[in-house]
Amino acid sequence: MYRLEAICVYPVKSLGGITLSEARLERQGLQYDRRWMLVDAQGQFVSQREEPTLACLGTALQAEQLIIFDKQRPTHQISLPLTPHEEAMRSLIVQVWGDRCRALAYPPEVNAWFSEYLKAEVQLVFMPHSTLRQVDRHYAPPKTPVSFADGFPYLLIGQASLDDLNQRLKQPVPMSRFRPNFVFSGGQPYEEDNWEQFCIGEARFLAVKPCARCAIVTTDQDTGERSAEPLKTLATYRRQGHRILFGKNALWTGEGSNRVHIGMLLTKGC
Repeated sequence: MYRLEAICVYPVKSLGGITLSEARLERQGLQYDRRWMLVDAQGQFVSQREEPTLACLGTALQAEQLIIFDKQRPTHQISLPLTPHEEAMRSLIVQVWGDRCRALAYPPEVNAWFSEYLKAEVQLVFMPHSTLRQVDRHYAPPKTPVSFADGFPYLLIGQASLDDLNQRLKQPVPMSRFRPNFVFSGGQPYEEDNWEQFCIGEARFLAVKPCARCAIVTTDQDTGERSAEPLKTLATYRRQGHRILFGKNALWTGEGSNRVHIGMLLTKGC
């Protein structure tokens, strides 16, 4: 038996995540997941790869507001409406890996908060509903949408996979290192590698591609500090070609219920 044990969203790409008891499914990802992003002066996305201290910025959803705060100084925070005032924002083209898409930039007073934190000029941008950023067509039909996530709307990881990895490490790491949307219990380590489709309750998903991991998994999500692990150990037994794999990328088909909650049963091959 497989059971949904955790639901996580990351409202601002590469900032801290939020664990939810229930969430709404959307084609481009969970509601509020990676709908915001920081970009540099050229519109290129900024992530923990270049700025590991982004891990020290936490997020919270509260009374129709997105709260962003410094984990070291929780009172140092900024609050934004979950539904931005688009008429007060500037349109620009941003880049996420090889994709270019339209986003809305916040005014200078908002951007100044993030620029002060990073000691570099950045802009916070929002993805409006009118923007269509497409999933790689090798893995999805045309016009399948994705948020500002690296490439896919959903990431699934089995708790058994992390437990197996932690048995190989001198110092265990938490699941937050891998930034999944769904964590499930039951089954064997890494069996999600071979899943092609699964259901959470009545909601149907396609499991399309193993997730290739990068230096972000070596970043402590509370302190921003980096070490060689767990990527060093994963490379000894989870390498496939030039990629080190952990977790499975997925798409919601739009079929079934559009809500999920902790404790729901997962069915593989549904």
